[in-house]
Formats: sequence, structure tokens, C-alpha cells
Amino acid sequence: MSNLDPYLLSLVVFLPLFFAGILAFIPAQEPGPIRMLSLLAALADGAVALWAWTRFEPTGPEFQLEYRASWLDMGGLSYHVGVDGLALSLVMLVALLGPVVVLASWTSVRERVKEFHLALLFLQAVTMGALVSLDLMLFYIFFEAALLPTGLLVGVWGGPMRNKASARYFLASFAGSVLMLVSLLAIYSVALPAGQRTFDYTRVFNTLQEAHRELAACRTPVAECGALSPLAQTVGTWGPWIFGGIALAFAVKSALFPVHRWLAETQSEAPRAASVLLAIKLGAFGFWRFGFPLFPDATQQFRGVLTAMAVISIVYGALMCLAQRDIRRFLAYATISHLGSILLGMLTLTEEGATGSAYHMLNQGLSTAAIFLLVGYLQEQRGSKQVQDYGGLARTMPRFAFAFVLITFSLIGLPGTNGFVSEFLVLLGAFKSNLSPVVGALAATGVILSATYMLWLVQKVLFGPVRHPENHALKDLHGREWVITVPFLVLAVVLGLKPQPILDRLEPASRRFVARSSLGMEGANPPAELLRVTSAPLPEQAARDLGPDFVQPVQ
Repeated sequence: MSNLDPYLLSLVVFLPLFFAGILAFIPAQEPGPIRMLSLLAALADGAVALWAWTRFEPTGPEFQLEYRASWLDMGGLSYHVGVDGLALSLVMLVALLGPVVVLASWTSVRERVKEFHLALLFLQAVTMGALVSLDLMLFYIFFEAALLPTGLLVGVWGGPMRNKASARYFLASFAGSVLMLVSLLAIYSVALPAGQRTFDYTRVFNTLQEAHRELAACRTPVAECGALSPLAQTVGTWGPWIFGGIALAFAVKSALFPVHRWLAETQSEAPRAASVLLAIKLGAFGFWRFGFPLFPDATQQFRGVLTAMAVISIVYGALMCLAQRDIRRFLAYATISHLGSILLGMLTLTEEGATGSAYHMLNQGLSTAAIFLLVGYLQEQRGSKQVQDYGGLARTMPRFAFAFVLITFSLIGLPGTNGFVSEFLVLLGAFKSNLSPVVGALAATGVILSATYMLWLVQKVLFGPVRHPENHALKDLHGREWVITVPFLVLAVVLGLKPQPILDRLEPASRRFVARSSLGMEGANPPAELLRVTSAPLPEQAARDLGPDFVQPVQ
């Protein structure tokens, strides 16, 4: 291990903030240097993320590139960062999107350029922070810090209805924030013994896991169990309430049915940069990391309700697409449908479904970002996001049409594209799981509906006659726009034809996710080595810095 490895993730998080500090001193009247510095910051952050990718060992400890430091001992807070295969894959996604959104906004943002790029850099930093956090409160701080720059991007640089969209986004996010904070404080004060209260993920997880093992062995209502430890009794009684708060918070953040309405308005009015960065599935990642594995017993209790939410999101989102004439609202409902697939993959509690869910987070982040980039390019030229204002663009914009069709195939899940691999694994997990076959059938129906509404959009926008003279003047993808589009096209094909390098990093995380989330489920017999969080041992000095009460993670 290199001496720099423990610091790579901190660099990924704080490098954009360092450049933002420099940018703050550049006069607002000089947009050129501001844009160049913002691009340099995004590229530098991407280079560090790529370095971290090369240092990750798929067969190594669960969490790697870790760094821990004491923060507020009295409150049980620590600065603890690390990544598994899923978190690192999403870090790479953010690293790709960073330079893309800067370039995509190069000429379209002409007012308050300095503030715009400060918001972008801050949003990139806190998104990275949320993905690498291994302290519950640290995750919460980064997760909620993303609210401010996203709201500002929508409210200041958004469309005509930006104030309403921004207000709805703030209200939905605030509701989720309160639920999450209360749930995390409950874990700290209720679910952990007084002498071990901490927000460190490793200690919280392993402590709760002992309680869940007792509860799994009991297999009767908590009140009827015999000699349960006080911790197991507390977790058995309060665990479902805490999990319910966490699940509802992440459902709001993910825009799952029925707490989804904010997403359509936000995406419809957001500038291109915000639409692209909203493609990162932080809410779904929260379910994966801090939801199901921490409370497997509650997961079993709420599994039916959450599965219903996932399936309804898939079908409802698809049907709502067919009723939309605003392209960006159309894509927002398509996103809701895909988020339902991601959640369903987790709820299958199979390795295939979980791996498909993890891969879907990455694939949909890429493809959704790409389609919003393309639609934003049209809107900036034409000044319209209505389907009826287009048509025949394949004749006047052939490169745009090629890119639009390929990304559409990716979103549909056409074989040979990245979307096929993840959709197939989710459906395979759904039919292989102990869920009702109806669930798998409805999920498959969602795939068919996805092809229907996306091909309808392609036909209306790209083919047929050029009905409006204004569309003859639209410029095809060229120069900077072509440069930022090509990586998405390449990845859509490469990740579809050669998914194994990514899957090699995701599959160990998926096995652990399934083993931990299904603990206590009838027929489940997860290996003991998968049930405890493992990570690289701390250097001796770091362990001393954290104090005598710190417990080294199990290897």
C-alpha cells in the first residue's frame, strides 16, 4: 500500500473546495479565468479519483483507501472515509460528470458565472463526501450539504418556473433531512449501549449485527423471547421505527412513488448542470449502505411495502412518460421508473438482483446524464422543451440523432448496451427471489413500457418531416458538445459488451449486502465472514489518535 493511499479519498473530497477558495478571489468580471479554473479543478479531481480506482483491490478488504481521525470525541463523531466497489464506481461517475457539466455550461451560463461555478465545485465536493463517508453523521452532513448548491442552481439559473421548482425541492429535501437526522440520533442514543455510542459505521454495524444475530436465532416476537441481551431487546423493539424513518427519508430523496412529485418539477426547470448531477443516485446509495444492512429484521417487515413502492414506481413512471409532452418532465418520470428498478434489485435479496441494482445505479447515472445533456443542448438552441416543437432532426442534426438513439437504446436496455446488463440482472434476481412471480412480471412489463415510451420520443423528435422552419437553423453536435458526448457513447457500448471489470468490483459488495440484509430470513444461511464489516487495519499511530475505546475492525 502506498503511503498516499489513505489520503486519496480526502483529496477527492476537498480538492474542489480548495479550487473554490482560489476561485473566490477571481474578479466576477473575468468569466474566462473562472471557467478555466473550474475545469482545471474538475479534471484534477477526476485524476485523483482515477488514481484511487487503480489502487483498489477487488479481492481485498471490504473497505479500502480508508482514513480515520478523531473529530468530536464527546459526540462520538469521527472523520472516517473509505470505499467499497460500489462507492468507488459512483465516485468515478461523479469524476466524469464534473468536467462535463463545466464544459456544457461554458457558454450557456452568462450571468453570475462566478457564483455558478462555486456552486458546481461545492456540489461535486459534497457529493464525493457522501459517497466515501463511513461515519453516519459525516454522511448526513455531506448528504444534506448538497441541498444548498442544487437548490441554488435550480432557483437562480433555472427556467421560468424555477422559484416554484426550487421551493418544492427544498421542502421535499428538508422533510427527508429531518427524518434522517432523527433516525441517526435514535441509532446513537437508543440502539447502542451507553459505553459504545458512536456514529462510526464500522462500530455501529458490527454492534447492531450482534443484536440481529440474537433476534434471528430467536425467531419469535421479541416479547416472547427468552434471555435476550438488553441490546437485542432494544433493537427488536425500536429497530423497525428507526428503519422506517431512514427508509422514508431515502425514498423522498430518491423520488420513489408516492413521494416523487418534486423530481418532475425540479428536472423540468433545472439548468443542464443540475439535471446532470441529479442523475447521481445518492438516495438509492443510502438504502444500500445505511438502510437494509443495518436493520435486516426491519427489512423483512417492510419488504412487502417497499417492493410495492418499487414496482409501482416502475410502472407508474413509465405510464406517466406516455402522457408527457414536456421532454424534461418525460425524462424525470423515466428516471422514477428506473429508480424503482434499482430498489427492486436490492429487495430481491439475491446476488444477481443486488449486483444488477448496483450496476444500474452506475449505468442510469451515465445514461440519464447523457440524455439530459442532449435535451439541454436542444433546449438552449430552440428555446423549447415541448415535443411538438421538434421532428425531423435526424435530417438536420445527424450526429445528434446518432447520439440520441444510442443513449435511448442504453436506457431501454438493448443487448450490447450497458443498460441491458443491469436490467437483465435485476429481472433475473426478481424471478429467482422468494418474491411473488407477479413482481417479476410487473418489472418486465416496465421494461416493455420503457421501450415503448423511449422509441415514441425518438420518433417524435428525430423522424418525420421538419415541421418548424426554426429547426433548420439548429446546429448539430460539434466541437465542445461533441467532445462531452462521445465518452457517454463509448461507455454505453463498452460497459455493455465488457461489463466484467466493473462487476468484479461490485460482486463482493453485493454478496455482503445480500448476506447482511437477509439475516434472519427463512432459508437464509449467510456465511459468518460476510456478516461483519471488514476493513484494512489502522496504522498504529492512527489507532492511538482515536483513543483507547476504539475497536479495530475485524479482518
